[in-house]
Amino acid sequence: MHPIATAVVAAFAVFAPAAAQEPARTARIERIDPALDTLIAADAPIERVATGFGFTEGPLWHDGKLWFSDVVGDKLRTVDRAGKVTELLANSGGLANPPAGASIGSNGLIPDRDGSVLMAQMGARQIVRVDAAGKVTPFLSAYQGKRLNSPNDLVYAPDGALWFTDPPFGLFNGMDKDPKKELPNNPVFRYAGGKLDAVITDLKLPNGIGLSPKGDTLYIADYGQATIFAYKVARDGAVSDRRSFFTFPKGPGGGADGLKVDLRGNVWATGPGGIWIFSPAGKTLGRIHMPETAANLAFGEQGDALWITASTSIYRVPIKGVGALPMFAR
Repeated sequence: MHPIATAVVAAFAVFAPAAAQEPARTARIERIDPALDTLIAADAPIERVATGFGFTEGPLWHDGKLWFSDVVGDKLRTVDRAGKVTELLANSGGLANPPAGASIGSNGLIPDRDGSVLMAQMGARQIVRVDAAGKVTPFLSAYQGKRLNSPNDLVYAPDGALWFTDPPFGLFNGMDKDPKKELPNNPVFRYAGGKLDAVITDLKLPNGIGLSPKGDTLYIADYGQATIFAYKVARDGAVSDRRSFFTFPKGPGGGADGLKVDLRGNVWATGPGGIWIFSPAGKTLGRIHMPETAANLAFGEQGDALWITASTSIYRVPIKGVGALPMFAR
């Protein structure tokens, strides 16, 4: 999620499957390196599956559907392959009287061990558990007695540790300057063995998060620096050797936001203009140019589909079976 969401769609259209589900005319796949051909076909269709939302985020393929958040519309919804949209939870951000148009809905989503979904609530500034019926129970809300900022995105490591970013986007009265902010920084947290640790505390606006297939490299998209950073991860969760994996050029259409890592260790990330695809070494392999600002993405189905949350819409792009589903996915 990024600040542009606050300016997108003050009055929400009625959501519906996209007309005829045709590829968006302005969307295209740009092949920068021949290695892209092993990941996605040059003529792969970019299908708009559903549209009419406030600002879509937090995509997760779960139980045969895409779960996603509307951070401006303050809803948690699902959409199936045919474009049927179902509302799972109203007021998904957790605030009793949310201000109209603010980015305080739910955000990142990830499956948990018991089949439920962990959901970042921007408004209530916590992570909660959501079951298939939409029942919400608290999970994490504080660190050392202080309220979290506004949990954003989450990932489980192969060792079962939960990592998540905690920028101030949900603090709608000035973010870092909001008087309700209690933490002195914007951490990246690790939760393991019942203990929450602020592992990284020196980033400006940590946002998207991902781990290499073995869990030994952590990727964080810092929206404030327009950069994806990479860290070595030790067995105890300590990080070291930070390096700049990629810094996005200035341009319209989004910033360093959501990211996912595929089965081969390639990084798929949102950036100016759409989705950028990088090798594990940080080489740009290609881009998926989107007609709307893309905030996040998720691998789905049998790892052969890329689902994209982009402003008012949900998009799907077929890929070549390289998508890594999250731990505990079903």
